[in-house]
Amino acid sequence: MTIRRLFPTTLILSASLAFGAGYGRQALADKPTATAGAGGAGGAAAPTNCKAFGSAKCCDPAVTAHLPKEAIFKSCGESDATFLGEAGSKETCKYHFKVEGQKPEDTFIQVYAPAQKEVPSEPNDPFFQWKKVGKAFLTEKAKSPKAAPMMVNSTGLWMPGKGFFVSVNASTKVCLKAETAKLASSLK
Repeated sequence: MTIRRLFPTTLILSASLAFGAGYGRQALADKPTATAGAGGAGGAAAPTNCKAFGSAKCCDPAVTAHLPKEAIFKSCGESDATFLGEAGSKETCKYHFKVEGQKPEDTFIQVYAPAQKEVPSEPNDPFFQWKKVGKAFLTEKAKSPKAAPMMVNSTGLWMPGKGFFVSVNASTKVCLKAETAKLASSLK
């Protein structure tokens, strides 16, 4: 199965499984990060004014440039009062939020923006049906009964770029599906 077919499935799965395995790395080691070509500051210094979640490190500004937390506040009805912090790695940023009765580790919006040589024009996914929302794609429904529970817990966004793509995994406890559709217009 190709990376193009696997990616949308991993979008909905937990970040530790989806992105911890180094999935989707096709960029050359000496190339700038994927976000540098999209107006990001590939290789920019870590921010000094971020609010880190737990013992995690702050997100790379090149990743947060694709979906700033302020856009999440506006689209999903969150605020500084519910924002618990961010946890980042080279290509991934998780924004964690406080939701009553939920574990903070489960209430997040994750942005993944890896460099990729060949970027498809739309997601090719055997498990989920996607619909176009502006310049991005939104998970619409599960194609199999096994994938249906994932749709209850999160909504996916996917947007192609030149030399990169951006995917968002939004917990439905933080951002309802209709709110996630609004969030699609904030992707860069």
